Amino acid sequence: MPMIQEPILFYNKDAESYLGSLEAQRDFSQLFVITDENTNKHCLPLLTEWLGHKQFIEIQIRSGEEYKTISSCASIWQELTAHKADRKALILLLGGGVLTDMGAFAASCYKRGVQFLNIPTTLLAMVDASTGSKTGIDFDGLKNHIGLFSSPIATLIHQDFLKTLDQRQFKSGVCEMFKHGLIANADHWKSLISHVHEPEKLISDSVSIKINIVTQDPTEKGMRKILNFGHTLGHAIETHFLGSSGALLHGEAIAAGIILESFLSSNFGELSTIALEEIAYTLKEYYHLPSLSRSDQEAIYGLIKHDKKNHKDTVNFVALTKIGEAVYDATYTDQAIDQAFVFYNALTYR
Repeated sequence: MPMIQEPILFYNKDAESYLGSLEAQRDFSQLFVITDENTNKHCLPLLTEWLGHKQFIEIQIRSGEEYKTISSCASIWQELTAHKADRKALILLLGGGVLTDMGAFAASCYKRGVQFLNIPTTLLAMVDASTGSKTGIDFDGLKNHIGLFSSPIATLIHQDFLKTLDQRQFKSGVCEMFKHGLIANADHWKSLISHVHEPEKLISDSVSIKINIVTQDPTEKGMRKILNFGHTLGHAIETHFLGSSGALLHGEAIAAGIILESFLSSNFGELSTIALEEIAYTLKEYYHLPSLSRSDQEAIYGLIKHDKKNHKDTVNFVALTKIGEAVYDATYTDQAIDQAFVFYNALTYR
């Protein structure tokens, strides 16, 4: 059974000293850094400074969810093979959630596994994608359809990288922080609302909530499923709009999913109407969310049938019982989901 990675290092001095001691700690044959066109330009100079005299080989991939594919992994494997990378190599993953998910998957498959280290450069990757030991790629139009559990030797979280983000990307990451509060810590939810213009102050708290859940259930057999709150419908919404002029960032799609699944939790579960309104209006004010036409809804219905949490033909959701508490394996009728779309569209039209 995979274990949660150790350590997770926050901020400047720990990250720099850890990278500075890599050669002394471990006998790596080669050092590779995987980047995309954005992190090559904005983030690699800082990493190069941390590495000092250490020589490394850069492998650059294209950014964007549409490139989170087996073809991109193949290009990584081809580069590693061309440079004669062996199982003693170390791969540093310098990027956001797409890059750390896919890079970790590629590293874990190459020669049955080479060690990798996550250096998340987006808020979303810092608080969610790079922690928890999940890796994966999209396949056949389905998000994270192929993947495995594999832990990095460390995750280095350095806030200087956040300066490279535009506001939309930054706010996308906040949604996962909102989710952590909603499912497991009401105080975190309230603190985020109070610090909505400076959520970076709460990164370590948000990561701690996730790691506490994952440590108790590393391979998502039970309670770890609550981390998927908002994601059953949110992932389907993200996938549906992928590649279109209305493409959504991950956090934006999950915000829509959280509103929809909060409605289901309230009207067909234990969540109070007051809590539903607090959640819905908070996210509606923070994100610019699209309305969903009937054709959009039909496509989303088709996509949720492939969700990884499903059992046979049953679509399993995460439901809130109150802000700060969630249950998994909730089920709803198609009619209930229809009502959730009506509520969501009425909200986004206002």
